[in-house]
Amino acid sequence: MAKKSGTQTLKRLVQKLGKLFFQLFVIGFQFAMLLIVLYRVVPVPVTPLHIKRVFEQVANDKPIKLTKHWRSIDYVTDKFCYAVLTSEDIKFIHHYGFDFEQIYKSVKTGMRTGKKMRGASTISQQTAKNLFFTPARSWVRKLPEMGITVCLELLWTKKRILEVYINIIEMGDGIYGVEAAADEYFHKNASTLTKRECALIAACLPNPRRFKANKPSSYINRKASVVQRYMYKIGQLPWREKAKKKRND
Repeated sequence: MAKKSGTQTLKRLVQKLGKLFFQLFVIGFQFAMLLIVLYRVVPVPVTPLHIKRVFEQVANDKPIKLTKHWRSIDYVTDKFCYAVLTSEDIKFIHHYGFDFEQIYKSVKTGMRTGKKMRGASTISQQTAKNLFFTPARSWVRKLPEMGITVCLELLWTKKRILEVYINIIEMGDGIYGVEAAADEYFHKNASTLTKRECALIAACLPNPRRFKANKPSSYINRKASVVQRYMYKIGQLPWREKAKKKRND
């Protein structure tokens, strides 16, 4: 009898926990959707990574540095848009949030070599990650990140996804967004960056706290040269193409 009672108690506990987790999931999903709709038109004020870096600075007795200046993508030079797309996600204009060919290659290489799989995240996925998560890698995080990526692709334009991305991503120690990076490294604004400067900043993005655009290593210089060579071969930016057609009508 006592055993049966204990089993029933455990069953009720599991049911309550399941109900609680489901409620938390629903609340989290609703909150994420609210922010996604809001950020469709409103500049993103802060991200989890921004907060995490500030806590790290405080913990390490470093001065707090959080430099960011939101700029419309229409203000930023197209050269930077081309450079970052070439460096980070050359199929961005054409895919729907995921580069399945690159994911397949990454998984195949990882299985063959037994090494950690190389990242295959698109700019859409990186935007989703930066909006709601910290850089810590986890397969548990991947599922909600994929869901948010789908929502961004459905509810935002490609132009808005790229605009948010270039404004919130880390581009140095305490430096976030292209305007802050342009000022920090080249003492100018994001509208006046040269083709080479854009390529150098974009080349540093996988590890912006290690590499410096104004003091490039030989590796960054080589990568920037490749970016420069191919940055105009990805096709015209769709929002520029639409604007051009509208002017000609």
